[in-house]
Amino acid sequence: MESFKSSQVSNWSVYGIPAFQDNYLWAIVHEPSKACMVVDPGCANSVQDFLDAHGYHLSGILITHHHMDHVGGIDALLSKAGKDLPVYGPGSGRVAQINRPVREGDTVDVHCLVAKVLEVPGHTLDHIAYVIELKDTMKSDEVWMFPGDTLFSGGCGRLFEGSPQQMFESLQKLNQFAANTRVYCAHEYTESNLRFARAYSPGSKNIEAREIEVRRIREQGLSTIPTTLGVERLSNLFMNAANPIEFKQIREAKDKF
Repeated sequence: MESFKSSQVSNWSVYGIPAFQDNYLWAIVHEPSKACMVVDPGCANSVQDFLDAHGYHLSGILITHHHMDHVGGIDALLSKAGKDLPVYGPGSGRVAQINRPVREGDTVDVHCLVAKVLEVPGHTLDHIAYVIELKDTMKSDEVWMFPGDTLFSGGCGRLFEGSPQQMFESLQKLNQFAANTRVYCAHEYTESNLRFARAYSPGSKNIEAREIEVRRIREQGLSTIPTTLGVERLSNLFMNAANPIEFKQIREAKDKF
């Protein structure tokens, strides 16, 4: 799959850059200036090919967590763009290239758009997400969310470091935004997530309808991402868990599926 434009509001666009087997690296572009900030550049070649193909230049990097498929391309990109390029991310020290550590409540200037930082532990202890509410800058009700590996379409990240309680609370934090929030997940896991969801909750008409829709999208070779919070509220078992105990039961079942 080649890179694709997934959103545009006024002068700002979001592009998906496929990488590895199922990763999406996200590029937030200010079209007039050709400035591009990239979220979780795990593969430098994929990012650089995208920049070169469109005539964009790298203006900054946003990191959600330290796993190599999200940070592996930073050094090569910095060697070309310059070591003083801003690299935002968790302040835990686990990604040496981060020179602008951020935490809950901080904001990041993304080409005059305001990206709010949320701490969403679970997948890792220091995982963060970025949320851009376009109403803060212009007359648009769109919200762009970059949750890394915390929230997937039809699923959520594995608990490599955090607890079920933490991940449950993190998903609830992400779920506070409007239903039309566009969620730029970091992996194309939707089809397999919904296969599990159908097995776990076979009576759900919403999950069945979403699975049919996703199968059709994938048969066309297209991306199922971004999803929206509205879609996930109808079809994501993890987001709809009533409490941490129920969440843990679903997560353990998915891990064994």
